[in-house]
Amino acid sequence: MAGSGAGSAKRETKMDRRRFLEAGAGLTAGLAGLGPAAVAAADPPRIRRYVTLGRTGLEVSDISFGSSRSSDPRLVRHAAERGVTCFDTAESYRGGDAEEAIGEALQGRREHFVITSKHKAWSGETRASMAAALEGSLRRLRTDYVDIYFNHAVNDVRRLQNPEWREFTDRAVRDGKIRFRGVSGHGSALVECLDYALDHDLADVILAAYNFAEDASFFEKMRARFHFVAPQTGLTRVLERASAKGVGVVVMKTLMGARLNDMRPWETGGATFSQAAFRWVLSRPHVDGLVVSMTDAASIDEYVAGSGAGPLGAGELGLLGRYAELQGPRYCRPGCGACAESCPAGVEVSEVLRTRMYEVDYRDSALARADYAGLGAGAAACLACDGAPCLRACPAGIPVAAFTRDAALRLARGAPARS
Repeated sequence: MAGSGAGSAKRETKMDRRRFLEAGAGLTAGLAGLGPAAVAAADPPRIRRYVTLGRTGLEVSDISFGSSRSSDPRLVRHAAERGVTCFDTAESYRGGDAEEAIGEALQGRREHFVITSKHKAWSGETRASMAAALEGSLRRLRTDYVDIYFNHAVNDVRRLQNPEWREFTDRAVRDGKIRFRGVSGHGSALVECLDYALDHDLADVILAAYNFAEDASFFEKMRARFHFVAPQTGLTRVLERASAKGVGVVVMKTLMGARLNDMRPWETGGATFSQAAFRWVLSRPHVDGLVVSMTDAASIDEYVAGSGAGPLGAGELGLLGRYAELQGPRYCRPGCGACAESCPAGVEVSEVLRTRMYEVDYRDSALARADYAGLGAGAAACLACDGAPCLRACPAGIPVAAFTRDAALRLARGAPARS
């Protein structure tokens, strides 16, 4: 596999000024209509740190543009103007429109940016089907290669055991259609899947759900404020292992549910909860960078202001503590899996709760309904269940039965939209 040489420690780099100016030339075109927040201020926020993704040698902004919730090329241009150099997408995002938007916005400047895309390669899928999916992404992205191609949302190790995925990616690398392959995930079997990928050299880069909820010491110091147990999922261990092997580590779901408006009354002095959450993950020595969904110009400006690593101050730790206190008992930890065996009907509890998070917390019904539909029966069985099997299945105290029933009522095909 290309790029699979000796691992290297994470290092910070500075973007060459001339190269950045070339990449940014003309990117402000098309910003009309985004509103006053998009117009450059006297000193607009921008990315302050660039990192290398493990052994790949790919240099990226430490905060990357996530496109799962947007398909506006103007936002892509705005992020690039703020110094973002990595754009993450997937064939499934917005029905392919997210890839289209990135392709349109970066056309003519492709060589200055790192583009990643994804495909859910199933356990019985053939190389031909995978190749067809890649060709569709390349066409929408208006490019002849992607820098990283992920096996998307892996939550079943059998998908990685399919030899067709390795053979397909090996061939695509030889043909120059992808530069590096990776694995992405956020489900209950995430740790098992990542360990398998590392054991069998199936990832040059991993993209995993990870946030400050994984910090046992953080919760221990503030345990008097919390009325729940913070489960330790093993994610930190597997990410440390990946970094030690020279595999690039990028994280997502860093905002622990992204209930940002709940935190506005507590934010002072220009510092925000999102920036504190970003700084926590970026200060981890085993994390190279993060991806976050960018849905408007104002949030892009807020997010890029969180670029850079360093120790968190007391005020930032206070914001994280306040958020954990407010949201801890309702947030499903990626990779936990404590409830996985609790349902006799086989409901994928963590996946169902993730789709409900998209609906209730992110307020993105399109994303929620699309992902819920991909779960087959979803939580239909929960509607006729008394909730006893999963009553105490969650160590964080999430009311599993109530939330899965709510997801079924909100997101099943034909269900009316709810507030």
